[in-house]
Amino acid sequence: MNDSFKAGAREGFFAFLPLSVGLVPWAIVTGVAMRSIGLSPLEAMGMNVIVFAGTAQLGTLPLIATGAPIWLIVLTALVLNLRFVIFSAAMAPVFDGQPLQRRLLSSYLLVDGVFAILSERLLKHPDKHWRWGCFIVPSVWCWALWQAFALVGVLGAGVMPSDWSLEFMATIALMVMLIPMTATRPMLVAAIAGGLGAVLLRGMPLKLGLIAGIVIGILAGFAAEHWSAPRKGASS
Repeated sequence: MNDSFKAGAREGFFAFLPLSVGLVPWAIVTGVAMRSIGLSPLEAMGMNVIVFAGTAQLGTLPLIATGAPIWLIVLTALVLNLRFVIFSAAMAPVFDGQPLQRRLLSSYLLVDGVFAILSERLLKHPDKHWRWGCFIVPSVWCWALWQAFALVGVLGAGVMPSDWSLEFMATIALMVMLIPMTATRPMLVAAIAGGLGAVLLRGMPLKLGLIAGIVIGILAGFAAEHWSAPRKGASS
């Protein structure tokens, strides 16, 4: 942990800190939701540690509760997490020169908020020690915060007042992370198309409307990126 690592760690932590507040209600809601479908505290926390993806957890819990086939549950989780393939590809240069163990750990710890807030400065900085500190410290902080408050939800599921509207708070937390990602036109088009598709197709059986909405959003984003490329070339 040299000075460059410490400087990166400080910048990454304090840049991510305001956003991490939004993780608290989201983690609590996830903990409550896991218990509400009948998972034991051990099963719920096991899922929380292994999956470590709130969107995938909340998206698959209704399927688990209704006894949906395992292939659909796995497919839903994979589709909900497709964005991390794009995030990982975009972040790959950040980990140049890092050993395999660190890259594997980073792939597990990568979350939307860290990507949205820190990816640009990580990709611009030339020092690999600074980049590692800037990534790993807020990522570990996010993991610890998520596990701690998910445990609060798991243990407090039976006594937490239903009129606290924590589900609404979790939606706000997701929107806070989504807004910085929609700064470019392709991402904005993908978000709008995917959201509208999921709403319009919500009546499909087995919750397949959500998967269809994700596919629509991905295709719309790629199309917007393709159509905007010639304009960028022409303007230069």
